[in-house]
Amino acid sequence: MNERQVQQRRAIEALRSGVPNRDAVRALGSTQGAIEHSFVQKLVEVRSGANAGGLLVAGGFGTGKSHLLEFLQHRALEERFVVSEVVISKETPLHDPAKIFRSAIAAATLPDRRGDALTAIATALRFDSPDYRQFYRWTGTPEARLDERFAATLYLYEQLGAEDLEFSDRIRRFWAGDPITLSELRRKLRECSQAATWVLPKISTRELALQRFRFAAGLMRCVGYAGWVLLFDEVELIGRYSLLQRARSYAELARWVAGFDTEPFPGVTAVLAITDDFDEAVLQQKNDLEDVPNRLRTRGGPDDQITAVRAEHGMRLIQRQSLHIEPVVESSRQKIYRELRTIHGEAYGWNPPDVAGVATLESRPMRQYVRSWINEWDLKRLDPAYRPFTEVEEVGPGYEEDAALETRPESDSKAAEE
Repeated sequence: MNERQVQQRRAIEALRSGVPNRDAVRALGSTQGAIEHSFVQKLVEVRSGANAGGLLVAGGFGTGKSHLLEFLQHRALEERFVVSEVVISKETPLHDPAKIFRSAIAAATLPDRRGDALTAIATALRFDSPDYRQFYRWTGTPEARLDERFAATLYLYEQLGAEDLEFSDRIRRFWAGDPITLSELRRKLRECSQAATWVLPKISTRELALQRFRFAAGLMRCVGYAGWVLLFDEVELIGRYSLLQRARSYAELARWVAGFDTEPFPGVTAVLAITDDFDEAVLQQKNDLEDVPNRLRTRGGPDDQITAVRAEHGMRLIQRQSLHIEPVVESSRQKIYRELRTIHGEAYGWNPPDVAGVATLESRPMRQYVRSWINEWDLKRLDPAYRPFTEVEEVGPGYEEDAALETRPESDSKAAEE
């Protein structure tokens, strides 16, 4: 089996399971030109250093949201962006910036190398370069809006270097989301005669996580990458959270799509994929549009008032600014069919016959066509005389609340970094 066959088999296996990979995306491309155009515009804004915000993409189950995100990932990598794919789950709830950051930095993919992205970026720092000196100065300016831990750790990373590999690793892990104690930092700063240079007050885990996004994006740009792209899949899971956690999630969705002037993310953009029935099933049928802000405002705290405004904004974004995945037209569907037939033939060394697949319906998601074609070719390859028939059972996401998804946000901690 040659390398070409291996790639084609990987593509077929990914498409059969409904989990697109690089080979499948390379083979089929994308039919969502309008969304791709909007995404490229965001990349242009990010490259300029702007607080670009992001995109919200909506589509039904099986319409190709994950395939689209995979396609956008490769487009961003080609443009020298660092890319992170984050699947919303119990372990990575949208409402918890600390967990989202750790997931995003762990999943970060570089366009030109493999392995741990943050380690590679930190290793690539050139302390005598103009880009580094500019970045170092920026970390200490008011416009950076960074806690002084970042400037202090950057200074220590430069000064200690190979002389203290263990603490250099501690600094990199701090940048990646691990805690670092004030006693550690102050001890090392005293050793460098810099004990009085930086003020290191307590800071909440939530605020530190948000600042880590800004700092990490700056590090990436400092070593020559264009910026950081985050791709969020299965955002509709927030419909199964409790009401208060849904509220926080809507507020975070507003952050990623619209951005907040008081908490900018220069050098970062995001794409969030959500189901197209979320508005009707959750915002309207669960009455989140009224219940969420009302519940927050009755709690009375100043943070609750801010979250109420931001949550309302997030829900309106879902209603009004979602870019909907367009149905695949007949000509594109036939083109995909021909490409898949060629791929299946190359993968298994045969000449696949024409197959009927499922009946053509305007509302049918592309995944059903693709899987029916592949399944029927698989069966015909084993028994050319067999006449396959495909039945389809509709499956979609549920939005009932699930107590198992309830987690205490790390970001609730008021002074975890002491």
